[in-house]
Amino acid sequence: MEAITVFSPAKLNLFLAVTGRRTDGFHDLLSLAVKLEFGDRLTCTQRQGGGSANGGFTLASSDPRVPLDETNLILRAARRFREATGWPIGVDFHLEKQIPMGAGLGGGSSNAVAALKGLNALAGEPLGAGQLAELAGDLGSDCPLFLSDGPVIMRGRGERVESLGASPAAVRLRARRVLVFKPDFPIPTAWAYGRMAQMKAGGYLGAEAAEGRLAAWLAKADASADKLLFNNLEAVAFEKFLALPVLLDRLRADFGLAPLMTGSGSACFAFLPESGGPTVEKVTTVIREAWGSSALALETRIG
Repeated sequence: MEAITVFSPAKLNLFLAVTGRRTDGFHDLLSLAVKLEFGDRLTCTQRQGGGSANGGFTLASSDPRVPLDETNLILRAARRFREATGWPIGVDFHLEKQIPMGAGLGGGSSNAVAALKGLNALAGEPLGAGQLAELAGDLGSDCPLFLSDGPVIMRGRGERVESLGASPAAVRLRARRVLVFKPDFPIPTAWAYGRMAQMKAGGYLGAEAAEGRLAAWLAKADASADKLLFNNLEAVAFEKFLALPVLLDRLRADFGLAPLMTGSGSACFAFLPESGGPTVEKVTTVIREAWGSSALALETRIG
């Protein structure tokens, strides 16, 4: 194999409770996250020798805004893979970028895992699932979820991932139709978590309360996906970026939707009915009236 293209999906946090700050500076969280059918594509092409820039790894992207230096998690993942395996072959990466940056959709983390998967395939699968998960956890808190199939529960700083497998809860979520929308401004993750720590009582939801809330939804076989939705980072983002709550309130009032911000934002989403209900075109019109013509709005499904 000389080249491989790996799908790099976006993610949504359907439930996200930031429960407190850790002594290492990270935050503890509890989240139920899903991957989407919408995402990027990363092509990994091997070449003989490794004497070019970036120690034998190069990166190009369809989006000129994507950083192509060592700050990009793709190149950091490649270096970690080489350190772990000793595989010497140089690789050229090309990223077809669709996931917006600064959105809370996990694009950078997903790209890093796509690089690990692509390199592992090119090298003949030297790393097993556990080793890949360890590398992914070292790269970023969101990374391990992209190694799992279907909906997952994330704990710790996000690195402890539990798959929901074929549980009734997973069945309720799989292939659900969803509208993802984002204004043309990002929200830096570091700023959002830092601001939460500064808020009165930290803006946190205690771990016991968070676990109880999620467990209650999981235990109800007939609970709708809308009843799961929660994100206490909304309070942080909505305090500064008023365009977010104003639009979400309008979507509730005009269309009966239950929109939520994902991750630290600025992307939001809403489940769509399989039949009936508002058309995507009507909802998109309202979104772009509020946030401008450059706002992203796309229909996809949970993977």
